[in-house]
Amino acid sequence: MTVLSPNITEDEFLGGKLVIKQPRNGYRAGVDPVLLAASVNAKPKQSVLELGCGVGVASLCLGRRVPDLQLTGIEIQSDLAQLARENAGHNTLKMDVVTGDLAALPEGLKTSQFDHVIANPPYFDRMKTTPASDPSRERSMGEQTPLINWTSVASKRVKPKGYVHFIFRSERLPELLNALPMDLGSLRVLPFSPRIGRASELLILRARKSGRAGFCLEVPIIMHKGAEHTKDGDSYTELLSRVLRHGAKIE
Repeated sequence: MTVLSPNITEDEFLGGKLVIKQPRNGYRAGVDPVLLAASVNAKPKQSVLELGCGVGVASLCLGRRVPDLQLTGIEIQSDLAQLARENAGHNTLKMDVVTGDLAALPEGLKTSQFDHVIANPPYFDRMKTTPASDPSRERSMGEQTPLINWTSVASKRVKPKGYVHFIFRSERLPELLNALPMDLGSLRVLPFSPRIGRASELLILRARKSGRAGFCLEVPIIMHKGAEHTKDGDSYTELLSRVLRHGAKIE
């Protein structure tokens, strides 16, 4: 981590393949957007919309893996949206970042559709949890826009036969499934377990517009070696290391 100013740091992702500016305090991107990007089955020349893109980590990780994507992000916090633009330019990737609220999309996005829509919505229902003290962190982590708004916008903005990808907390999977519009089908849920023998805490849901395939609950991916933490270091499994350090795809 490089400290650029009292408020901004510069951090490496994908083993240094991306260098990302982000706030020193408040919400800071971790492994979740990298996992989200690794799960997206995008192909060169396709278009991708990220809802709530923050500083752009998920989209830029995807853009580093898949060439010639048309990347677009919408972010309600103007300072994060500006950092996303700077991060795209600094990493020589093209990304159109719109400052706005997904619950009231700007006209340009209302008339556009994309091959993929991806999202890492705020995980925590603040009716049941305590808000973060930092306003920006709370905006990124505490649910303010209802989950059904996220899924509705994703469904409307994805092309027919296109894909929607969400990363979310496992305990809230029933809420996520209930919030999905009827035109999103072919549901696949990929759980992530922190260690062998531990319950899943994180998942990725992929849905297809007008998809007709049956529901699929995939084999969980184990994130860390061993049954418990025994020494300093990340202890990631081989697959997670390939994803986080080298930008590999999750097949």
